[in-house]
Amino acid sequence: MTELRWLDRPGEQGVTWGVPWPRGTVGRGTPFVLADGDGRRVPVQSWVTATWPDGSVKWTAHAIGARPAAKTYRLEPGAPAAHEHRPEPGGTPAAHEHRPEPGGEPAAPGAQAAAKEERLEPAVTVAHEGRDLVVDTGVVTWRIGGGSVARSISRGSREIARDVRLISLRQAEPTPDEGGHVAREQAEGVVESVTVEQDGPVRAVVRLEGRHGDWLPFTVRLYFYAGAEQVRVLHTFIWDGDPGRDFLAGLGLRADVIMRDEPHDRHVRLAGGDGFLTEAVRGLTGLRIDPGEAARRAQVEGRPAGELDREVASRLHLIPAWNDYTLDQTSADGYTLRKRTKEGHSWVTIPAGARSNGYGYVGGVSGGLGFGLRDFWRLHPSRLDVRNAAGDVATATVWLWSPSAPAMDLRFYHDGMGQDTFEEQLEGLEITYEDYEPGFGDPRGIARTHELSLRVHDATPSARDLAAHAAAMNEPGLLVASPERVREAGVFGVWGLPDRSTPAHAEIEDRLDFLFDLYVREREQRRWYGFWDYGDVMHTYDGDRHTWRYDVGGYAWDNSELSPDLWLWLQFLRTGRADVFRFAEAMTRHTGEVDVYHLGRWKGLGSRHNVQHWGCSCKQLRISNAAYRRFYYYLTADERTGDLMDELSVPEETFLAIDPLRKVREDVYTPDRSALSVGLGTDWGSLAAAWLTRWERHGDERARDRLLGTMADIGAMPRRFLTGEGRLDLDSGRFDTARDQISVSHLSSLFGLPEMCAELIALDLDVPGFEQAWLEYCRLYLAPPEQQEAEVGQRLSGISLIQAHSRLTAYAAARTGDAELAAWAWRKFRLGEGDQLNRNPLQQQENWELTLVDGPEVPHPVHEAPFVSTNSAAQYGLAAIHNLVLIGEHLLKR
Repeated sequence: MTELRWLDRPGEQGVTWGVPWPRGTVGRGTPFVLADGDGRRVPVQSWVTATWPDGSVKWTAHAIGARPAAKTYRLEPGAPAAHEHRPEPGGTPAAHEHRPEPGGEPAAPGAQAAAKEERLEPAVTVAHEGRDLVVDTGVVTWRIGGGSVARSISRGSREIARDVRLISLRQAEPTPDEGGHVAREQAEGVVESVTVEQDGPVRAVVRLEGRHGDWLPFTVRLYFYAGAEQVRVLHTFIWDGDPGRDFLAGLGLRADVIMRDEPHDRHVRLAGGDGFLTEAVRGLTGLRIDPGEAARRAQVEGRPAGELDREVASRLHLIPAWNDYTLDQTSADGYTLRKRTKEGHSWVTIPAGARSNGYGYVGGVSGGLGFGLRDFWRLHPSRLDVRNAAGDVATATVWLWSPSAPAMDLRFYHDGMGQDTFEEQLEGLEITYEDYEPGFGDPRGIARTHELSLRVHDATPSARDLAAHAAAMNEPGLLVASPERVREAGVFGVWGLPDRSTPAHAEIEDRLDFLFDLYVREREQRRWYGFWDYGDVMHTYDGDRHTWRYDVGGYAWDNSELSPDLWLWLQFLRTGRADVFRFAEAMTRHTGEVDVYHLGRWKGLGSRHNVQHWGCSCKQLRISNAAYRRFYYYLTADERTGDLMDELSVPEETFLAIDPLRKVREDVYTPDRSALSVGLGTDWGSLAAAWLTRWERHGDERARDRLLGTMADIGAMPRRFLTGEGRLDLDSGRFDTARDQISVSHLSSLFGLPEMCAELIALDLDVPGFEQAWLEYCRLYLAPPEQQEAEVGQRLSGISLIQAHSRLTAYAAARTGDAELAAWAWRKFRLGEGDQLNRNPLQQQENWELTLVDGPEVPHPVHEAPFVSTNSAAQYGLAAIHNLVLIGEHLLKR
């Protein structure tokens, strides 16, 4: 049985979440029953998202429809009630496809288990009617077809909105010419395929794919829940233009809204930071002739104004009707509001504000459309538009990139400065830490995902309801199991619950809290927001300028360097803190999309840290690492995150595209299918994460064989992990085990390798030699040079980042029960006397505290912290979490 609670706020328009199960406790095909805290059964739809190597269920996903939220729920295996959904025996539900091609017949929908059972509550139904796909939640009906996102949206028998479509604007130049003119080409996104990924009865998911004319491929997922009036829209686009001549000037989602009511019974609502702009198309408040308190109050509250006094009614045609509204969020610190009566007349400025919640409504007392964008101000420049509100059909547009902003300019930020050879590029690396190479700072293939909300109403919603809708959009409800329950399931390798049982433990826990709070504080005071930037953190601090090195080569955006993603997710697992989850969620959305290529020659690879997220010539799997995405996917069953991991179905083939060591390699090497050079640290760790995830999600035997085969090969190499690099045959998926060398890198174990090795060993896969190979590496990396020389014949070079690697020593101590080794790990973590090699700046002062800096050298007061890089913080966090659980018993003896 699993007890579930809300992460932060309840979700009442349908929720999907994930639950882990201990190995061997849940079999394939097991049904589930859900009950609220009072024991009332709740219809639930369930499916399997991962299995253990023995075939038992590892992770399941579950969904409930729109309903008043209970405080807690209880999930357990058991016979489902009517309307509930049994798990798919083969993993994720099979999708079926519907292509809206002229003259083509739609494919028959795939039925899911229990769809024909008696339904006791509203259910989602998915049906084909001619060339259209019709999805009915029991409250609203969406008709999908004709190449748009939706032909129409109805509530009951009344059509509320129609022609929901994607729009884009493109320029050939980034700025207007000398005459102030710039030509913009407008295009509508054309849906080329429609796939039903789930068809109810509680949850339905429809995937739409297409393009904006000749560029910008997109994927839109529509999420429908039984009984819901809201539909969640997940929009992903891939930037595939030429950065020298394609400048995106606008990108949005638009819908037409049918306006049936009199202008004074039509309403526009636009969210500020706390409240809403609350206006009628034709206002009755503030007039020289008072229409009466009842009429005024009714209009403000969105109710019918009723019969008006003749003195007012006879003059309604003389009151301006406000046709167009715009809320423009140009930065994280300000939005502007304006309106006008019609095109050709001036805009009137409305009082502005700081941070809009990104939600709006247009319609009347007989119904309308709520629309919005999650993280609206954080993803600036964004905009909400209402047009033609005084006409028969208004339009509502959610702009993901505001057309008021300068066009999106993705050209590389410098001209190369003559770095045309590897030698010159390595010199540049020495001075600015930037790994530059001509043509590699190319954004073609990066992506961005946005979450939007469309909500159909049968009347103008109240201010209280609108505020609740905006809050639910920005912090969607999620059910989670307790950290204790997740820990009992044995997922995600080495981590433990918070422990303050000794002063040493308490100090470490305080520092972990301090570091996370510091991440949050830095994001806010440094404004790490924006369309391409939100979710990432900066790499290294410049104490002289009192700012982050945003403009210095590889010291700028972090791009998952040294695994902050892993630290944040492990910290969430152990604490269950909602603020940690939300931060990690934003990072996963960013690093999985913006820092990774999704098409083109580098598809499946990510870019190392740089001034621009895509700027570095180091394109590697260590950034696109599936280990960074698995947490979010399993906790939420998010299909887009599943896509990101599916892009790594054959990750080993990315090594044909580029040799990661091409600039520093001393041997002669050309990428070849029969002998690809693969590092046994960052490279193999990323491959292992992708193969394991593919195996547990899809039962992929090819991925399983490559994972187990390369594990065995590493164990069979003369120097095992100390070999540093192996030659992989792509066709067989096996390493050449004859390679005999010693090569150690300080980066090998800092991009998820320790976490993956620990998880693989815990799976008890019976791979000869692998655990011994890993324990040898863990023992020797921080061993005294004399011990290294005695065991392998030479002292290891390249030893660095002592504190970060202490968790390897701790792991070996825990697996072998070696108390002396545990004490050595603790000393290395604490950086005792004599351990000065590449000291972590976090340990350079005894008291961790912030220092306020104010004065002429800073544009505004800032709080500086006792560290110089966010990845130092991440590595301290990972080392602390691992050391606490691995050698905690030894700490208790201190």
